[in-house]
Amino acid sequence: MNTIVTSREDILHSSRELIRRQGWEAVNIRSVAVACGVSVGSIYNYFSSKAELVGATVESIWHEIFHFPQEPTAFADTLACVSWLYERMRYGSEKYPGFFTLHALSFGPEKADGKQRMYQTWDHVVRRLSSVLRQDPRVRPDAFQAHFTADQFAQVLFSLLLSALLRQDYDPSAVLEIVRRTIYTTNEEEA
Repeated sequence: MNTIVTSREDILHSSRELIRRQGWEAVNIRSVAVACGVSVGSIYNYFSSKAELVGATVESIWHEIFHFPQEPTAFADTLACVSWLYERMRYGSEKYPGFFTLHALSFGPEKADGKQRMYQTWDHVVRRLSSVLRQDPRVRPDAFQAHFTADQFAQVLFSLLLSALLRQDYDPSAVLEIVRRTIYTTNEEEA
């Protein structure tokens, strides 16, 4: 009787390590099986194809990089959340060189699952950012209205984050200033 000597998480961990050390081209059913020390069939017990394996690996990398703290009040304000996001971008860039700039470009029609998983993670980030914006005590009462909502501003901030990812710019100072000037009460108004 054959027993499975690995787990889905072990497979994803080995896939992430292959990407980290050798790049996207290194991830295939056979190379992951070798890295896990199991048969190719063991990998197929968890993933029906290379595309499914790559998609799950993409999702696990995005999740590792942008896994928000569990507490809903983990960020005192939007500035803390944006700073955390930029720090996580730096972490992801250092741990997985080229991940942000190369992987989305490598998704063809056969890798639609990986692209969809990436978009799901992005949506998670936008929703969490939107939630932080709505709970931020520093936001002016009139900052958000029907024509400019917290959800729309979260999308704007996320677009700036994606742009920074492509430029490999992990300095949040410009985005923090945009937050301060756009939605926060100025010191003069508080006085």
